[in-house]
Amino acid sequence: MKRLTRDYLVLALVVSVIVALDQWTKWLVRTNIPYAGSWLPTGWEWLEPYARIVHWYNSGAAFGMFQQGGGVFAILAVIVVIAIIYYFPRVEDDDWPLRLAMGMQLAGALGNLIDRLILDGKVTDFISVWTFPVFNVADASITMGVVVLVLGVWWKERHDKKMAAQTVSPPVEEQIGEPRE
Repeated sequence: MKRLTRDYLVLALVVSVIVALDQWTKWLVRTNIPYAGSWLPTGWEWLEPYARIVHWYNSGAAFGMFQQGGGVFAILAVIVVIAIIYYFPRVEDDDWPLRLAMGMQLAGALGNLIDRLILDGKVTDFISVWTFPVFNVADASITMGVVVLVLGVWWKERHDKKMAAQTVSPPVEEQIGEPRE
């Protein structure tokens, strides 16, 4: 029971920090920038073609894909949240990349789900970089969670291959046994 409590406390900490940052930044945007407006710090106008803060709503998935699917994505977010909460304590203690990735993905799903519930199926997006679709902290958390997951799997496979290569197999004679006379 102690391990389960510790596991969920770690997950809750990671998720709470990311969701709080996501909701705070979205609130700042909704409060200070009119819809479809943009903002840059004074003196940074040169940055506008490359990056800016905008106020935009997205009724689809991350990065503006599948518009008008807000209800479907809210249901999918609930399924993802339940699945991660269920599977998280079943992950090995030493598989921290998977644990971190699950926490980041859970936080992103929750951050956008909160928006969908309070904004009639829409999500506040505000980070605009070049021609890339506008996104938010929750979207970035989901994406970075996938990156951490992929890198973690790659690292684990490399580690497992290295460990297998270090295991010395016995000479062929020992494997076959003593020759018969």
